[in-house]
Amino acid sequence: MAERLVEASRQRRVKVMTAAAGSAGRVAVPLLLCTLLAPSRTYVLDDSDGLGREFDGVGAVSGGGPYFGASLHILKVEIGGDGQTTDGTEPSHMHYALDENYFRGYEWWLMKEAKKRNPNITLIGLPWSFPGWLGKGFNWPYVNLQLTAYYVVTWIVGAKHYHDLDIDYVGIWNERTCDTNYIKVLRKMLNDQGLQRVKIIASDNLWEPISASMLLDAELLKAIDVIGAHYPGTHSVRDAKLTAKKLWASEDFSTLNSDMGAGCWGRILNQNYINGYMTSTIAWNLVASYYEQLPYGRCGLMTAQEPWSGHYEVESPVWVSAHTTQFTQPGWYYLKTVGHLEKGGSYVALTDGLGNLTIIIETMSHKHSVCVRPFLPYFNVSRQFATFVLKGSFSDIQELQVWYTKLGKPSERFLFKQLDSLWLLDSKGSFTLELQEDELFTLTTLTTGHKGSYPAPPKSQPFPSTYEDDFNVDYPYFSEAPNFADQTGVFEYFTNMKDTGEHRFTLRQVLNQRPIMWAADASNTISIIGDYTWTNLTITCDVYIETPEMGGVFIAGRVNKGGIWIRSARGIFFWIFANGSYRVTGDLAGWIIYALGRVEVTAKKWYTLTLTIKGRLASGMLNDKFLWTDIPVNFPKNGWAAIGTHSFEFAQFDNFHVEATR
Repeated sequence: MAERLVEASRQRRVKVMTAAAGSAGRVAVPLLLCTLLAPSRTYVLDDSDGLGREFDGVGAVSGGGPYFGASLHILKVEIGGDGQTTDGTEPSHMHYALDENYFRGYEWWLMKEAKKRNPNITLIGLPWSFPGWLGKGFNWPYVNLQLTAYYVVTWIVGAKHYHDLDIDYVGIWNERTCDTNYIKVLRKMLNDQGLQRVKIIASDNLWEPISASMLLDAELLKAIDVIGAHYPGTHSVRDAKLTAKKLWASEDFSTLNSDMGAGCWGRILNQNYINGYMTSTIAWNLVASYYEQLPYGRCGLMTAQEPWSGHYEVESPVWVSAHTTQFTQPGWYYLKTVGHLEKGGSYVALTDGLGNLTIIIETMSHKHSVCVRPFLPYFNVSRQFATFVLKGSFSDIQELQVWYTKLGKPSERFLFKQLDSLWLLDSKGSFTLELQEDELFTLTTLTTGHKGSYPAPPKSQPFPSTYEDDFNVDYPYFSEAPNFADQTGVFEYFTNMKDTGEHRFTLRQVLNQRPIMWAADASNTISIIGDYTWTNLTITCDVYIETPEMGGVFIAGRVNKGGIWIRSARGIFFWIFANGSYRVTGDLAGWIIYALGRVEVTAKKWYTLTLTIKGRLASGMLNDKFLWTDIPVNFPKNGWAAIGTHSFEFAQFDNFHVEATR
């Protein structure tokens, strides 16, 4: 039998890729039908007994275009709520009860850019934090269910009215307790506003208790369209399956975008369905576009963290995504005949029901596919031969396109490489592959796959050692100034309509109460900027306290923490207060006091602060006169520059300038 198949393969003139030298020749080996001579396990791909679940797509917190690169099907965005949500704050469209602005932040721009590249991309909105006024003094968004539902619905309506964006799904509260009565209220309000097409995902946390609650409450079961779990470890639970609802890994990955991260991503894209019937997997996050020393640095599918240079890196997880996304679309169906390979790894197959078939095979080893969470029990993957037999409506397929990725050593590494087609004219729909560790194969009837090319990115450059911003932007495209990363509070471009002088255009901290927190926001507002390696620096900034008596502002250097750790940030902080005092502290919270005293400062007046840090000494000036000098500062040794306020209060900043060395 094997000899006849080998002869048939010669007659069909199966092409075998060979490389000029080295281990690149290994790429072609799996396509040799003569490997049928080796012992192999047979896997049948058949639709005769019907199909599996409907595929809903692969996504992340950003989007891509079809048939190129990551080609993501889903873009999930944060409904900004003014609070810290891992690496910074995102502004709300309603800072205050009577305030509405649908041009704050970058999410609107991001959704429109995604739609330009893929008009069919699915859009999801999910709150992490909420503006404080919804809590009426409590850190809880469910004090008034109608009011919170109204807040979310206005965001959906605003997306359409101001940006012509149709939101497809909306979530409840990211990774926090969900109120089942709120879900029902939200569903009714959406319906009342003619938004029946907007579907609800719950609860973007664990599978339980939401699954059990749905089984016990018919109205809740009807209100929820998708059960979304975060970091499920490729497994779902019995109750979730019993609901007969779509199951999604609505947040997953969040792993360093090395080949280890690529292996994690490749493994869970297959096994989330095989083990847990999850029909969509959404990565946090697509583009790591935040300072690398913030939490989860470089944990995007690609990296673009230098807006000042334009440098970016297309990382290996992007090409792992392409193995699935370029050859499937939402609305395709998984075959029932999917599963694990005998010697480790897995395979899935999907069809559009029109004769097209895509098969994705992964053999990611344990040591090269550990995600940041949850714990991954040990498993073994070893070299194997796998024979696949196409049956049912696929038995007449004559040709499969082949795409290949090999992770690991640079000398053996290939990313999304197209191999010669596999012809099945006389093989009765069967073929055999040799599979080794840390490989991905896509075999598909689609001919639209495309790795493409892109210009070489600009060279990586450190943050400029001399940087200044006078915020003189009359009609800013974005509400926030470039390179500043708000860590608590929201700092926005502001126009002083009554000031026709130097401070007509400023940067203003605009929150006057603590938001409903998702993370541990600081008690003070703060926005960081610069290079984390900065050691010696001079920061100058004009400041304007708006709150009499209780108000206060600061500038700072060597700030060593941000994101979800912002409350414990250390650094050198130079404060002035409207009550006529100043303070120098070694931390944002103000527990470590280096110096304090009285000074002629009041609210509603501009002052210039200067902070100089050199070696182990720091000095500060007010209006170009030294206020304190040569204070010993032994820790931290380096960090960002920053501006901020004493509490959630209005304050303005202008003419920011920094001179720094590493």
